Amino acid sequence: MLDLKLKAMLDQMAAAGAPDIGDLPPDVGRPLYRQILTAGDLPPADVQTEERRIPGPEGSLPVRVYTPHGEAFGARGLVLYRLAPEHPFPAAVEDCHQALAWVSAHAAELGGDARRIAVCGDSAGGNLAAVLALLSRKKGPGIRYQVLIYPVTTAMPGDLPSHQTFGEGYILSLKAMRAFTAHYFGGSGLAPDFRGAPLLADDLSGLPPALILVGGYDALRDDGVSYAKRLIEAGVEATLVEYPGLSHGFINMAATLSGGRLALDQVSAALRLALG
Repeated sequence: MLDLKLKAMLDQMAAAGAPDIGDLPPDVGRPLYRQILTAGDLPPADVQTEERRIPGPEGSLPVRVYTPHGEAFGARGLVLYRLAPEHPFPAAVEDCHQALAWVSAHAAELGGDARRIAVCGDSAGGNLAAVLALLSRKKGPGIRYQVLIYPVTTAMPGDLPSHQTFGEGYILSLKAMRAFTAHYFGGSGLAPDFRGAPLLADDLSGLPPALILVGGYDALRDDGVSYAKRLIEAGVEATLVEYPGLSHGFINMAATLSGGRLALDQVSAALRLALG
């Protein structure tokens, strides 16, 4: 069954007449979506942050370095990649790969280890994390682990059953997914290759081990499940975990949902095990 706290939040949003993100222009939809997901987010505790700018494909690229005090395996990074529709595909992929290469080259300076790098992301960020693992297999730098949290892996919204089943009323709608991909890829919103949809990759062998988290009420549930199956079939060590009562964005609702807190703990434990 749907998590009761999440159901109450969804009912409240519906009663308030919250608009569908897919009906809004990006400059209006972005802050609204951020507000929804960060309302239940847990602030980082005892973490030092540093804003930097690094060389990017087109000018400088902003990155944020998080250094937990007393953390054994060094810093973590966040790349603020260019957004569509102002910067369509493959701008985000290029930015993220550039940032990954920079982190690898400057790992010691950041208090990290270039031999112990992981990629992690949720939703569109999960898509980019999976794409980085695919690109790095041949281009480098080396990645030891990938965490994909309800990632986008298909070529077009509507391709999988969960897109339809949970495509309305559960944070992320099918309408919004179609708007996002139209902004990102242009035209029909069809991903042209694996850099937009990891499931389009012909070969998934040789990729780093993966932890994939999905929500039972998420339109992207089948994206994560399908990708996990493909990884396992290719001989990749992959762990798929479904949080059956949760919807899209649950990792960002850790302050409100116990399942979100559990997911954060699981990601942290997996990273410690993989990188420790």
